[in-house]
Order: sequence, then C-alpha cells, then structure tokens
Amino acid sequence: MAGKTNKKFYITTAIDYVNAEPHLGHAFEKSIADALARWHRLKGKDVFFLTGVDENAQKNVQAAEKSGVPVKEFVDRNSALFLELCKKLNISYSEFIRTSAKEHGLVVQGIIKKIIDRGDIYKGVYEGLYCVGCEAYYTEKDLVNGKCPEHNKEPELRKEEAYFFRLSKYKSQLLKAIPRYVVPKSKANEVLARINEGLGDICISRKGAKWGIDFPNDSNYKTWVWVDALINYISGLKDKEKEYWPADLHVIGKGINWFHSVIWPALLLSVGYELPKKLLVHGYLTTKGAKMSKSLGNVLSPLALLKKYPADVVRYSLLRCSVFEDSDFSEEILVERNNSELADKLGNLVSRVSALAEKYGIEKCENKLIKKLDFKEIEKHMENYELDRALSLIFGFIGECNEYVQENKIWETKDGKKLYELADSIKSIAVLLYPFIPETAEKIAKTLDFEIKDIKQIKEPLKISKIKKSEILFEKIR
Repeated sequence: MAGKTNKKFYITTAIDYVNAEPHLGHAFEKSIADALARWHRLKGKDVFFLTGVDENAQKNVQAAEKSGVPVKEFVDRNSALFLELCKKLNISYSEFIRTSAKEHGLVVQGIIKKIIDRGDIYKGVYEGLYCVGCEAYYTEKDLVNGKCPEHNKEPELRKEEAYFFRLSKYKSQLLKAIPRYVVPKSKANEVLARINEGLGDICISRKGAKWGIDFPNDSNYKTWVWVDALINYISGLKDKEKEYWPADLHVIGKGINWFHSVIWPALLLSVGYELPKKLLVHGYLTTKGAKMSKSLGNVLSPLALLKKYPADVVRYSLLRCSVFEDSDFSEEILVERNNSELADKLGNLVSRVSALAEKYGIEKCENKLIKKLDFKEIEKHMENYELDRALSLIFGFIGECNEYVQENKIWETKDGKKLYELADSIKSIAVLLYPFIPETAEKIAKTLDFEIKDIKQIKEPLKISKIKKSEILFEKIR
C-alpha cells in the first residue's frame, strides 16, 4: 500500500461469542469492516483493524457443559473456527483478540479499579429479569410478550448482592454524545428514547460464576461479561493504545446497540478516556424476511459457503446487502450475484478488453470514458458506510464500459485509442473494487501490469505495457 500519512484509522468489529460455530452475520460484519479498513488504507491512512472472540461469556460455559467438554478446550476449539473464517474470507485484521488472554484480564481489572477510584462503583442488592443469551438484565418494558426480544426466551428472575456502576450519573453527557456517535440516525434515536424513559445504574458483577475475569478486590465475583468484552477495544491495542485510541469506527450489529452506544461511552467517561468517534450499527441478514436461527433451520454456514465458493464471491454477495437495513440472503442470491454481476459484467469486460488489447495493442490518449465514473459520489457513499450503494455505482460504470465495447464494435475497428480508454477505466475499476474483492482486483491489476497502491491511481493514466488476455475471473455457477 501507499506510504502512510500521519492520519490513523482505528476500526473494530464486535467480538464474537464462541458458544457455536460462526454464522453468516459474523461473516457479514467482518466483510463490512474489512472493506472499510482496506478503503482507508487506499486513502493512505495508518489503519489498525481489530477483531476477535469473546470467550468469557456464561453462554460459552453452558454450551461447553452441554457438549461434555471442559470450557477451555471448548472455547479453544470454537475460537479456531473464527480465526479460520477470517483467513478464508481474506480479512486483513491487525490483531485478533481472545478475551481469555491474561493481558486482556489485567487491562479490564485496571480500568475497573480506576472506576472504583472515581467512586462510580458501589455494592448493593440486585433483583431483576436476566437473559443468559444476552448476559443482560431486562425490565418488563424491554420484553416482547414477556420474552427477550433477541432470543425469544423468558428471562430468569435473579436476586443477588452485586457491584453496580453509576450509569445514571452520565445521562446528560450521553444525550449529547449519542447523536454525534451513532450511525444511522434511527439507531441513535432508539437509544435516546430509551434513555429518556429513565436511566438506572447497572449491575457489573456476577456472584458464584466460575468462568471469567475476577472482579478487582473481591474474588467471590466475576466481572460482568459486557464490561469485560467492551474493554477489548482498548486491551486489543496492547502497546499501541497511545498511537490509535480513540477508535474511529466500531462496527456492530443492531442487537448490541445499547451496550455500545450507552454503557461503553459511560465507562469511558468515568475513566476519562476520549470517546470513540463513530458507531456503525448494521442490520441483520434474513431468509425470506425471517431472522436466521437454528430453530427455524434457515442458518447458512459461512465456512460451508467458503468451501464451495471463492472468498471474493462470498464477500461480494454479502457486501451487496444493505448495511443499515435487514437484507434477505441465501445461496440462490449468492449464485445470482456471481453469475449476473461478477461473471457477466465484470468478468466479461476484463476478458474481452484484455483479449482485444493483446491482439491489437493500445494507444495512449485522453480517457473520455472515465468521465462517466462518478468517483465523488462513490467516495461519499464509502464515507457514509453505504457500501452497497458504492458497489452499485461501480457496477453501473462497468455496464457503461461494456456498452462502449459494443457501440464501438472494437473487435472490428481494432481502435487502439478506444482500447486504451477501456483499459485505463478498468484500472480505476480494479482500484475501487480492491476493498470489496481484493484477490480479483489484484488479478485485474496484474493483467494491466500495475500494482494497486492508493486511491490516487484512479486519476493517474495507465502506463502503456503489453497486455495479455486475462484468466477467467469468475466461473458461472450452474
């Protein structure tokens, strides 16, 4: 990549529970974050990209007990699957955090001690409705038909002596910060409405739990997993905290918006940390409008898809989904996007132009065709995290290039100047597609004899070289 500027960009995904194998939502979130990380690298930024797994959750303990496997062995085995997903999906992370790591536990305890020193933690008795799946307490009004809205299960009634965090103390600061912090606006409004209904203090300890991080100064308790999990965004930086904090962008699913938009900033305010700049809350992937769930039998395994199809096909089909709204996804949708967009449009263009350029050569000239590429609009969509819209514009331009070949009958005219315009346009397409389908973008760059380095290459004319016919970029899936 290009020489780095002094501007850093620190991006994170949520860390994933390892109570089960990765699901498609994990692949979707990682693909979004990876596309944004690669985009900012193209813009010359010094990117730090953190992803990883949450190993301290009670639901991991329950899943391990159900499997009859020791907890450590169970989380090690499942964490390996999340690492495999990152590698197979070509996720360019800087650090993969596992919250069972000793260093993470020490950072968590250090931050809690600071909160205690600020007088923001006190001991009391808690009685409330607890959802094990969310590892969170709920009030009656949070429930839907008496059940957790995320897991559709009735919560347990629990009563215990516990440590509390003075969340209520930060209400006014949160009301000011959230509108600037949470994207899209609708997700900011959701949490603001909930805060305005009343913001109580939260229980941040678990009595008698055998798995997790010890609560500072009281070994009878473990730290509530959400406090432990959120602090990964600091502990994952290790010795680079001064260099990269605050986070520029947290990427999360809508089900954990409250924890990230309310609890996380409040913890940071308590210890005097600068707040993260943006929280991107994405929608869910659905099947025929229904949330993917094991009980409905409509879950798609990303690792199974990656065994069948190339990483770029999986990435592209996911990134074509809306970032902010829920999107329908299925293997049929993946096949359709591969055949009609990747193979018929992009693959066909590169194949035809490279074959004609190899046969007839190219002649340098002003590229007028590139004026049809709305780079400013694509850039705007990327900055607004509207990845699907950016892709639509890029593929709109691919369509323009295919029409240009047809209209000018280049196979008859053998026009070297028009072939240059097309080759130069494909160079820009390769640079723009790099964040989305990096392996394919690099193959196209190799065909045109250049190396993808930075976004400025879009405006730099393609150097004349001997172009050879491209390999088939995408096979049709029958």
